[in-house]
Amino acid sequence: MKVSPNTTTTATSCYEPKSVLDLRRSPSTADIAASIIHLDNILNHSDDWESLMKELGLSDDLNLNPDPSSSPVSTSQLPFPDFTHFPLTIAADQINFPYCSSELNFLDDLIQLAECFESKDLQLANVILTKLDQQLPSPAGKPLQRAAFYFKEGLHSLISGTNHQPNPPASSSEVVQAIRAYNHFSNISPIAMFTNFTANQAILEAVNGSMLVHVVDFDIGFGGQWASFMKEISNRSEIMKPMLRITAVVPEEYITESRLIMDNLTQFASDLKIQFEIEFVSTRTFEYLSFNSIKFIEGETTAVLLSPWIIRRIGAGFLNDLRQIAPSVVLHVDSDGMGDGGMISFRRSMIDGLEYYSTLIESLEASSNGGDDCIRKIENFFLRPKIITAVEAAGSRSTPWREAFAEARMRAVVLSQFADIQAECLLGKVQVNGFHVAKRHAELVLCWHSRPLIATSAWRC
Repeated sequence: MKVSPNTTTTATSCYEPKSVLDLRRSPSTADIAASIIHLDNILNHSDDWESLMKELGLSDDLNLNPDPSSSPVSTSQLPFPDFTHFPLTIAADQINFPYCSSELNFLDDLIQLAECFESKDLQLANVILTKLDQQLPSPAGKPLQRAAFYFKEGLHSLISGTNHQPNPPASSSEVVQAIRAYNHFSNISPIAMFTNFTANQAILEAVNGSMLVHVVDFDIGFGGQWASFMKEISNRSEIMKPMLRITAVVPEEYITESRLIMDNLTQFASDLKIQFEIEFVSTRTFEYLSFNSIKFIEGETTAVLLSPWIIRRIGAGFLNDLRQIAPSVVLHVDSDGMGDGGMISFRRSMIDGLEYYSTLIESLEASSNGGDDCIRKIENFFLRPKIITAVEAAGSRSTPWREAFAEARMRAVVLSQFADIQAECLLGKVQVNGFHVAKRHAELVLCWHSRPLIATSAWRC
């Protein structure tokens, strides 16, 4: 069963192996149905949801979207910035941490722990873990020490095998803390702003003029990006506003967050008088059915938003199915610092990740004006889960995303001059020394001093 861009298609109860994904275990009808029903049932228990919202006071405290009345950034008078090529590759064994050797007593042990996992020497790994628990008892100290603590937790999860257990849905309080931490992160760091505007600009240019836009998002987060997107299409189409459909592929445990996203974006679209629909497909269901798990409507213009996480989670086989849905653009947002993919050594992935997240934490400290409590909340409720998930995903070997894109015959599309200008203009509003925008091949990259933090690229099939 293939997906045609001109055909309405839904997930069915009949499983027909057709692609490389079928090398995995074939699911039963009950497996797939249970996954879909579980998600739908929780998303639609309105009585329980209203009680939860009232108990937590979310309506007053957790607005994830920008003010609809705010004015967009004007860039019409800006000169084109002078970008220089920025080499971002790192030698295989180069470690570039700005600390003296006496401060790095734990680093060799952490890297040796990664090597033990790779060589399956679990006895030595447990000995090293005991030592690291004494060296890194808590997320305290300089950025590298705090990042190392979270990496130690991720490695402990891998070695103990707890990462193979299904993750339970987050509690209400955990979700609230995560959203507040993300809001703090967005307020003090330009990363979220850079990601949203560069990706949105590329999508807007690709779907220009379409009255029915469908975005398939594999990394929706808390959904704030799409509020900005709706505001922009509303400004561009004052007479007849296009309809926006979003399909978000999310982990099974992402239940409470999904309902928050649905309510928040639906209300925002209503305020802007935009026709809007959002549906959620579990990662498990997508892994089994690929794009046959997603509904497509005749005449719509499709965009796909990817991140390294989904490729590490389920493998790169689904990229070969992209041609079946013929998206106008595929956006890839690289934001976890774990290297180009799982084919490099696990040890190298850990070194890259440590350098990336310690740099990220350092940039947050420089942006926060001494708000230590705010930084700790961001680390504990936002960065820590990301690091642990990234470590666990790196433990499963996968094709590097660039190689996977090449095998799927996808070609890079240079982001427009306007996207360059917009990125520079937005960054100018941050006014924190150290951030700058660079180009790497066809990617637009946000850097902190000499280290890339986020890279956005556009692709076509």
